[in-house]
Amino acid sequence: MVAAVIGMIPEGLYFLTTIALTLSSVKLARNQVLLHNMKSIESLARVDVLCVDKTGTITEPRMSVEQVFVSPSSEMNEQKFMGVLSNYISANSDDNDTMKAIREFMLAKGDLQNQITGVKKIIPFSSKVKYSAVCFENESYLLGAPEIVLGKNYEKISSEINHLLKEGFRVLVLARTEEKNYEQLNLGTQALGYVVLANPIRENARETFNYFAQQGVNIKVISGDNPQTVSAVAKRAGIMRAEHFIDANLLKTEEDLDQAIESYTVFGRVTPDQKRRLVQALKRKGHTVAMTGDGVNDILAMKSADCSIAMASGSDAATQVAQVVLLDSDFGHMTQVVTEGRRVVNNVQRSAILFLVKNLFSIILAIISAIFVFTYPLQASQLSLISLFTIGIPGFLLSLEENDKRIEKDFIKNVILKALPASLTEITAVLGVVIAGAAFKLTASEISTSAVILLAVVGFMILTKISAPLNRFKMGIIIFNIVGIILSGFIFNSLFSISKISLDSFVLVALLSLFSESLFRNFDSLLKKYFK
Repeated sequence: MVAAVIGMIPEGLYFLTTIALTLSSVKLARNQVLLHNMKSIESLARVDVLCVDKTGTITEPRMSVEQVFVSPSSEMNEQKFMGVLSNYISANSDDNDTMKAIREFMLAKGDLQNQITGVKKIIPFSSKVKYSAVCFENESYLLGAPEIVLGKNYEKISSEINHLLKEGFRVLVLARTEEKNYEQLNLGTQALGYVVLANPIRENARETFNYFAQQGVNIKVISGDNPQTVSAVAKRAGIMRAEHFIDANLLKTEEDLDQAIESYTVFGRVTPDQKRRLVQALKRKGHTVAMTGDGVNDILAMKSADCSIAMASGSDAATQVAQVVLLDSDFGHMTQVVTEGRRVVNNVQRSAILFLVKNLFSIILAIISAIFVFTYPLQASQLSLISLFTIGIPGFLLSLEENDKRIEKDFIKNVILKALPASLTEITAVLGVVIAGAAFKLTASEISTSAVILLAVVGFMILTKISAPLNRFKMGIIIFNIVGIILSGFIFNSLFSISKISLDSFVLVALLSLFSESLFRNFDSLLKKYFK
């Protein structure tokens, strides 16, 4: 009974999995990747859709002002426009990357004012409305997305900035309104001029996105910027189908989102809530989704994703919510995380097959021995010998091998289907020993020792099969364990309850070993055909 129960427990699998994840966590930490929980390695390895923001992910987080110019439709000259922009920047209290870049530009030109009077209200920038505002006594100024700030007047000036948007620049409009209702400013105002900003694309962006394309991971770019701008930047970064873009303002219903999520790659003018809904739409389609972010406006989407990744250079809130944090904010490390995750999952799945062979064998054999009332033919010490050299040591060593193969779905199903042929082969071989032993009047010790030898033979069959294709490392593991089990059987025979066997037993074991090889191949072929 003790031997049967011990055989039913995969006692080393949990430990093996924990060790494999721990070693991966340490390895990633050395490469500036912090994991908030170890299961995120597996989650990211299974991702088939990666949602990224433009700023800070595709591009560098730093931003610079490329040029500032007056709108041709405005009657204002350049000097007066720069004065208005200077007053606006001086009065505005925003501290985001955009405002920092504009302040640096104005300081460099010496146009920034020290103190502004007459300010009635300051409306800080919001990713929901896409603009900020400073209200004075008789007029208000807005700085933000042209199509939002100008409303119905945007079409009149679109030709002034379209060429910049197509080149991937981010364009902000400074507009004026005489509206005095500070609580609800009237959009559709007069454009005074534009601030053109640029983010340099990361050096390794194209290489990183090419890697994901080769691995079958689709990229979705979700940004609050103009969709035309985001599309141009995504093209330069090498993202496939980046020319398929849409303005998220057009997506009003869940049906619109479900249709757009499969058709488009780039989504512009997305609000924080829409980011979350886009991630949920992808999950409804059966995708495993990862979301990258660096700001507070990304948190809703990050919490809805299967795996969330944050840049350490972003907000503290985003890094606390994320499962994976890139400490040096280098998006290129994502390839290492995916590769490491695949190595862990694939290797643990392979090692789990070895554990499940013994477990299925013990459960089925225990049931058969109870039904047909014969003594369970194995002892606990004998199972320990088999487990050590056909499961424990090879399973651990194989879990350390490099393996970036794409992860197959249905982990449990894959493991059981690969373990079951070997388990059925072992049961058939051991039952053959029991029946033949009774017929030839073999002793109980001879039967159990013969069963151990057969279990070892079948164990190395399945080990060789799951190790394919063989290389020096894998061949070394197999040879080491074969030598180990033979030496242990001779040197520590009393410890592992291994006894001498007669010539009849030796012939029986040899015949059943040859029969087992053919039986294993047939069981494997039949199960594959059945489940296919």
